[in-house]
Amino acid sequence: MSDTRLAPIAFVSGLIGLLVANLVLGPLAIALGATALRRDRTRRGRAALALLLGLADLAVFAVLAVHAGVGHGSLGWRFLGR
Repeated sequence: MSDTRLAPIAFVSGLIGLLVANLVLGPLAIALGATALRRDRTRRGRAALALLLGLADLAVFAVLAVHAGVGHGSLGWRFLGR
């Protein structure tokens, strides 16, 4: 994979990870973002944002896990309904 593609892929995986597959896409965004920060000199802002989004993915997962652990139901989102 070319170095210039790492930052955008990390950013997109972090962004999508906020909604689905937090536990998978969060660490992926962190790993790719850190690699992009070391290698790519042109997209450092996007790589740093990917790191933050990856951390946010893991934070969302932790909140959902605590919410489910307290006895409020399943580990997932509910957009409509109860």
